[in-house]
Amino acid sequence: MSGITTVVPAMSRGVPVASGAGLTHKGRIRSRNEDAILTDPSGFLWAVADGMGGHGNGDVAADIVIDHLGSVPDDAAPGPALAAAIEAANAAVLAHAAAHGKGTMGATVVAVMIVRAIAHVAWVGDSRAYLLRAGRLRQLTRDHTFVQALVDAGQITPEEAGNHPESHVVTRAVGGGPEIEIDSLSVPLYPGDRLLLCSDGLPRCVYDSTIEQLLRQAADPDEACRLLLTEALESGAPDNVSAIVVDIRES
Repeated sequence: MSGITTVVPAMSRGVPVASGAGLTHKGRIRSRNEDAILTDPSGFLWAVADGMGGHGNGDVAADIVIDHLGSVPDDAAPGPALAAAIEAANAAVLAHAAAHGKGTMGATVVAVMIVRAIAHVAWVGDSRAYLLRAGRLRQLTRDHTFVQALVDAGQITPEEAGNHPESHVVTRAVGGGPEIEIDSLSVPLYPGDRLLLCSDGLPRCVYDSTIEQLLRQAADPDEACRLLLTEALESGAPDNVSAIVVDIRES
C-alpha cells in the first residue's frame, strides 16, 4: 500500500546552531536602495525591511524598523519580542512622518529569531521567509498583498498572480496606520536546514525553482547570497533586492 511519508531529519546530540550572511542591492532600475537588513553574528536575530514611500521616505522607514528589531534583547521571549518591536516601529514611522510632513511612508518586514533550534518568524507585507530542507524549498510566509487576496478568494490562479498589474500593492505595512496586524509562526529547525529571508525584489524576478536550485548548490550562506543577487541582477532587477541566508548546523 502506498501513502504519504513524512521524513523527519535525525536529531543531533546538541542544540543546532545558526550562522548566516546577508546582501542588499538597489537593483538595475532604482536610483537608491530602500531595503535594510539585519544580520547577527551570534545567529540569533535576522530581518529584512523593504521601504515604501518614494525618495527619502522608504529608506528611513526601513531603517526605523531595523533599528527597533536590532534592540530586541537576547533573552526576550521570541514571539512577543518580535511583535513588540514591530509595533514600536510602526508607531515610530507614523511619528516620523507626522513630524517631518511626510506623506506615504512605510515598510514591509520579515524577521526571525532562532532560539533553541526553533525559528520564530514574524512578518508584515510581502517580504518573505523560505525554508530549504532536504533540497526542497517551501515558502513559510504568506504575502499580505491585494493579489494574494485574489488568489485566496479563487478569483485568479497563482500563475496569473505574477503578471497581475497590481501585484505590487500590499495590504499591510509598518507605518500603514495606528493599528498593525502581524502574522507569525514557529518552525523547528534541524541540521542541514537553510533559511532565506528576502524582500519582494528577489521573487519578482527569480522563480522559486531557481531560488531552490541556487540555495541547494551554494556551499555556504555567503555564496548563496551572492548567487541569488547575481541571478536577480542578470534578470533585470527592477526593484531593490535583499537576501539573508541562514544555515543550521550541528553544534
